[in-house]
Amino acid sequence: MSNIVAIVGRPNVGKSTIFNRFTESRHAITDEVSGVTRDRHYGKAEWNGREFSVIDTGGYVQGSVDIFETEIRKQVELAIDEANVILFLVDAKAGITDLDQAVVKLLRKSDKNVVLAVNKVDNSTLLEDAVEFYNLGIGEYIPVSSISGSGTGELLDELLKHFEDDVENDDNDIPKFAVIGRPNVGKSSIINALIGKEQNIVTDIAGTTRDSLNTRYNQFGFDFTLVDTAGLRKKKNVNENLEFYSVMRSVRAIEHSDICLLVIDAERGFEAQDQRIFHIADRNKKGIVILVNKWDLLDKSTETAKKFKEQIRKKIAPFTDVPIVFVSALERQRLLKGLETSIQVHNNRVQKISTSRLNEVMLPLIVHVPPPAIKGKYIRIKYCTQLPTNTPTFVFFANLPQYIKEPYKRYIENQLRDNFDFSGVPIQIYFRKK
Repeated sequence: MSNIVAIVGRPNVGKSTIFNRFTESRHAITDEVSGVTRDRHYGKAEWNGREFSVIDTGGYVQGSVDIFETEIRKQVELAIDEANVILFLVDAKAGITDLDQAVVKLLRKSDKNVVLAVNKVDNSTLLEDAVEFYNLGIGEYIPVSSISGSGTGELLDELLKHFEDDVENDDNDIPKFAVIGRPNVGKSSIINALIGKEQNIVTDIAGTTRDSLNTRYNQFGFDFTLVDTAGLRKKKNVNENLEFYSVMRSVRAIEHSDICLLVIDAERGFEAQDQRIFHIADRNKKGIVILVNKWDLLDKSTETAKKFKEQIRKKIAPFTDVPIVFVSALERQRLLKGLETSIQVHNNRVQKISTSRLNEVMLPLIVHVPPPAIKGKYIRIKYCTQLPTNTPTFVFFANLPQYIKEPYKRYIENQLRDNFDFSGVPIQIYFRKK
């Protein structure tokens, strides 16, 4: 069970600084995926062995001061819907404001766990002044300084107390497929075309969140759980900042899935928001299939599909080994092809390569193209193995692993992809001391 922390509060209270502190604490411990621009609105964090996602609602508010309150209300409502824990941030220097009170009203209506943090407590006077925030009626607060970092350890400890336990799902052996993407690209149409009107052998199981529904799909030889979050929000509430809406929705769906079917609109092409959602799935190490919907509406020549794929691969680089299927939910074209491809990606993701086979294939390739020598020191890779993790992870043991650079790591990944089928699946590679 993934836990999601949403940082809410009015503008300029330090939400983004706290977000950066939380997410960078993880980057210090683990390798960051190369080539992925870190999205400042969404990140992974780790504290005391617990990994969780952080969503910064700051930066989404657009426009003049007049519309701040409306925009903040929409964001807090979305955060309440999607997150397990709400981190409500206020500013010690400014004291309680009307906007803070407005956020409190929204939080009171929810049954979510709320942790109150008073930011910018940079001296003892401000620490005494922070007592004022008891008047918000939320209870205890934690004084922090996002700039210096003081209090963030206590804050993280408090957040962890409210996390849900990791629960093993009875259907663990059955892959979970999430249909994700921007609003209005046809996610609901694809889901309805698959399960809507046909009398399938389906059972609705209680979802992992209060509002997403997991549907068992057992037809045409397929057996998987469809994680459906599309179309669950009432239409009147969708006119908010679409970028924030689709990121919040997608994070929850992605984290509860094994394979992500990223739906894009053929008429609009692969836009920045599609790219953002793709990278979230990539960063979460999920299998990915791109479904180009509404393909029937395009005027096509013999080169159209090829050029379309090239444009997408250019935007998702460096992880370009991703299947792209052209579909039409309206005409029900190639939807089964999309499912077949998704099942294949799932098989690629769970495959285990024996250590003997891995060394037999990879060591000659390493001998043929060894890592470049650095300062006269020759790097020798002696042995490799696949780790028993949920996603394909490989360790290569070398005499001087610290000298192996990113281009050579990419060479190793390309050789793994050329020799074993990892299409649609992110790969992790580590170099360790022999």
